[in-house]
Amino acid sequence: MTTLLLFVLFALGLIGGFFSGLLGIGGGIIMVPLLLYVPSLIGLEAIPMKTAAAITIVQSMAGSFSGLMVHKKNDFVHTKLIIYMGSGVVLGSLVGSFFSKQIQGEVMLGIFAGMALIATVLMYIPRKKDDDLPVENVELNKFLAFFVALLVGILGGIVGQGGAFILIPLMLYVLKIPTRIALGSSVAITFLSALAGFIGKWGTGQIPFVMAIVLVVGALIGAQLGGRLSNRLQTASLRTILSAVITITALKMWFELNPIVGYLLTIGSVLFLLVFFLNGKRKQKNPDSSNITLKT
Repeated sequence: MTTLLLFVLFALGLIGGFFSGLLGIGGGIIMVPLLLYVPSLIGLEAIPMKTAAAITIVQSMAGSFSGLMVHKKNDFVHTKLIIYMGSGVVLGSLVGSFFSKQIQGEVMLGIFAGMALIATVLMYIPRKKDDDLPVENVELNKFLAFFVALLVGILGGIVGQGGAFILIPLMLYVLKIPTRIALGSSVAITFLSALAGFIGKWGTGQIPFVMAIVLVVGALIGAQLGGRLSNRLQTASLRTILSAVITITALKMWFELNPIVGYLLTIGSVLFLLVFFLNGKRKQKNPDSSNITLKT
């Protein structure tokens, strides 16, 4: 292990931690592609998917915990949401991480790409105006929250992710949680998920701790910076940034798995965004007639 590799890992941890605090994600959606592709681009030995998954779960745990401290101060953390989703995601993550040692790296990459693609689709579903409700006024479907988190935990445990990049869209569009509360609460849920995944991968001897610790140091610093910036940005801006990050990652993963599928999904994404943009412009020019009152 060279000094250059350790420096690169620190820098990548800084980037992943920043997005963890900014967007309420563990950073793995960004970290895995960076670990897979950046070292080889600068002439270092490529990091295998299994190793990337193992050290990312440690970074995700540290980055989400650091980001949680910032969001807790801003009162964007929903306790009941954390209890129900946290218990589901912990159980699922323990199961997924325990069996991940028997799963091939290519299969892990496919699961990761599939999760990113689903998250991408969910993030572009039209959403009604986002009410910045106080935490105590947000309603929650407890059983749905638990089972959604359980499924995400199983998949996240396999690929070394806290799963926030797909948990957040599910919280926004399935559970109908306001954006800021979804972002703030997700870091706590992600921490619990990553902690369970860490225990599973540590117990099966999959974690190279020197690489993981260097990554964590960068993540802790980056998460504090990202969390502070998150409080200054508008809700729409946060959702746009998160959508872009997930979309780019999903497409990159599919190019890695199958270039033809990657090209088709890229073309489809461009067409979808074009239609989405034109439809938004049409609605601005022709407001809903239901908003027009007739004089009598």
